Amino acid sequence: MGYSGGTVSCRAWTVCLCVCVAALALTEGRRLRQPRCPVGCTCTKDNALCEDITSVPHTFPNDVVSLSFVKSGFSEITAGSFVHTPALQLLFIENNKIEAISPNAFRGLKTLIHLSLAYNNLETLPKDVFKGMDALSKVDLRGNNLVCDCKLKWLVEWMLHTNATMDQISCSGPSSHQDQKINDLVAASFDCIKAEFAAYQALKFESISVEAFSFGGEQFVVFAQPFAGTCSFLEWDHVEMNFRIYDTIEGTSIVVCKPMVIDGALFVVVAQLFGGSHIYKRDTSANRFIKIQDIDILKIRKPNDVEAFRVDGEFFFVIADSSKAGSTTVYKWNGNGFYSHQSLHPWYRDTDVEYVEISNKAHLILSSSSQRPVVYQWNRGHKRFDRRTDIPEMEDVFSVKHFRIKGEVFICLTRFIGDSKVMRWDGAMFKEVQTFPSRGSMVFQPVAIGNWQYAILGSDYSLTQVYQWDSVRGQFVHSQELNIQAPRAFATVAVDNRHFLLSSSFKGKTQIYQHLMIDLSD
Repeated sequence: MGYSGGTVSCRAWTVCLCVCVAALALTEGRRLRQPRCPVGCTCTKDNALCEDITSVPHTFPNDVVSLSFVKSGFSEITAGSFVHTPALQLLFIENNKIEAISPNAFRGLKTLIHLSLAYNNLETLPKDVFKGMDALSKVDLRGNNLVCDCKLKWLVEWMLHTNATMDQISCSGPSSHQDQKINDLVAASFDCIKAEFAAYQALKFESISVEAFSFGGEQFVVFAQPFAGTCSFLEWDHVEMNFRIYDTIEGTSIVVCKPMVIDGALFVVVAQLFGGSHIYKRDTSANRFIKIQDIDILKIRKPNDVEAFRVDGEFFFVIADSSKAGSTTVYKWNGNGFYSHQSLHPWYRDTDVEYVEISNKAHLILSSSSQRPVVYQWNRGHKRFDRRTDIPEMEDVFSVKHFRIKGEVFICLTRFIGDSKVMRWDGAMFKEVQTFPSRGSMVFQPVAIGNWQYAILGSDYSLTQVYQWDSVRGQFVHSQELNIQAPRAFATVAVDNRHFLLSSSFKGKTQIYQHLMIDLSD
């Protein structure tokens, strides 16, 4: 009985083992079964054709090496669409309505030889969309509306370094490349570097003027604060990477703090509305500013601007006086101090003075509330400025600032009411180039940073407008807006491979912006 029972038990175990083996074999068979052709697709031995489908199927028979889509119901090829078909060699997505392609749409297609995206609605392609497709020998982009702007610069560069070929296709835009063959473009055909000013540091004081200068191998800026009655000097902190307080000059209603470096010594002309104006010198041994001279209060009663310059090796500064009884006056350095050299004219209530060299000759341009801007030219024989001309049809100009483009002299004229203007010197007079609506403007100042030329138009009633010079048009084009309240002046500083724009603000915080370069092709 015992032996017979053992026999039965053994047979039972044998049957069980056979069942398990059969089940395992069935399972393995299922695992090895070929994926079916997706719904909406027709598959042959090594080809698959999909029609009227709404997305890219994830599985195809393993033998498929050529895949085509027609009349598809999707407009975008999403990331990872072909990660399940890495063995593809030919891929045709033609005559569909594809508008967008993910940067990772074709990842994993290392053996793909031919890619056709012909006759779709593509206007651009994402950068590096063909990355890793080293076997690619043919790309077909015909029949699309490719815009050959900075977003497509990468494709031009890719075409120069790949072994793949492309049919001749025309650019649908922009206007600079309209109807050009993309195959004929090179990287230099694109201007993809954009510059902008980004907020960097806010200073908790109001100011009416700002000047930048170098002294002792360091960069400094000085702000005139009329309400606080100080000249606030800031220096660049190379560790913290910001501007910090360096020193101050105390006064009353200070409107301009004009630095001058003469023979290694730092002088500052401090123009005040009350209490007279003065000249200070930096005492490096005592590490402070000391007053060395008063400016004649009978000539300078209500200073509004100070300009420093050098003519024939000699140092000068000129103060524009805006009072009825004062006189705009030129002062000259004699080795020990500054003395009155020339009074340009009385009674005109000048608001601004600008020094500019025209045809290698020194000139001053005076703006006034009672007459058109007047141009004075330096007379070397008499060592004085003589009136040369005025700027016609430009009444009520508050200030004039100059800049140069390829050797030509231009000026920005600021008007509080009406249009501010840009004018160009034609050899005999200034002629209008461009106008800017400028209600409430107290500053329209040209600013150069590297090869970039700007004109910044401030306003007491709206945002500050930044314009960038367009060398093709020969005019300024709008670049950006800055949120500066009632700006009065701008200055630039270059330090530690950075460029900064500093703005004085009559209402609110004084602002510092960093000039940034942005590559639009990235």
